[in-house]
Amino acid sequence: MACRRKTVSFRHDFNLASNKPPYYFAAMDNDHIAFLIKDVSRLYRRRFDERTRSFGITGPQVRAMASMMRFPGINQGALAERLDVEPITTCRMVDRLEQAGLVERRRDPQDRRAWQLYVTQSAQPLARELQAVGQSVLNESLDGIEGEARELAMAVLIRIRDNLTGMSDAPAAAPEAATHG
Repeated sequence: MACRRKTVSFRHDFNLASNKPPYYFAAMDNDHIAFLIKDVSRLYRRRFDERTRSFGITGPQVRAMASMMRFPGINQGALAERLDVEPITTCRMVDRLEQAGLVERRRDPQDRRAWQLYVTQSAQPLARELQAVGQSVLNESLDGIEGEARELAMAVLIRIRDNLTGMSDAPAAAPEAATHG
């Protein structure tokens, strides 16, 4: 049986030199800010996880504990949202952390069905070690970036976060009205 050669037609706007469509560079370049933010996050997490592997706690568990330290009394639903995981995943993670004596659940005084989450006193030495590792990785990642540039980077990232969460002071551009006719 003979192989048929697939006929390929090129759009007139296809860039043959780079073998990529024209929208590629604007929307999908590896230096696009969205990709860079994701890469920095992934690399930071990877470096942190490499250094804390011997602590006997997983990266997701560390992130859960860090959220509980930042937001004492957070409930499991809010923690799941912050970690961007399903509530059942968070429940199991908190179960393991509780069994290890690192976190505790307390009844929410406002809602008896809900549990508030707290890092225990016995977890404080581990938490301090994890914070030291995190600070070390952060310091290394900011090597060669001086004060003004750091402040500008923070301001830009805060603005991006605020824009994405709808908290920006600047009014959003109104969508163009659709016309039907």
